Amino acid sequence: MVATKTKTARPKKLTSLERLSHAAECLRTLAHPHRLRIVQMLLQGRYTVGELAEACEIPSHMASEHLRLMQRCGFLDVGKEGRRAYYTIAEPHLANIMACIEARFGGSTASRAGGGA
Repeated sequence: MVATKTKTARPKKLTSLERLSHAAECLRTLAHPHRLRIVQMLLQGRYTVGELAEACEIPSHMASEHLRLMQRCGFLDVGKEGRRAYYTIAEPHLANIMACIEARFGGSTASRAGGGA
């Protein structure tokens, strides 16, 4: 039998490791249930720290810390109206990321028990 060399397909243009490192850092920032809940809410509209904290069932100072971390990655914007600060989504790709998460993990807990595929 004659051994033949098969050509492996060359990958198309790859993202630089520097950019992938930044992406990994930002994905680690998202990898928290309260932050994911905050993103879910902000994709539907603007909210104050207090409103987000209440929805996450955490104190306001903890919600503020989560918001600060997500702002640092460029995920969120904040705007003031009088004395109130309202948070909004700054990174439009968060909608795609949340759609993937909700498609995989959303739905009833009975159908997703154990997290299996």
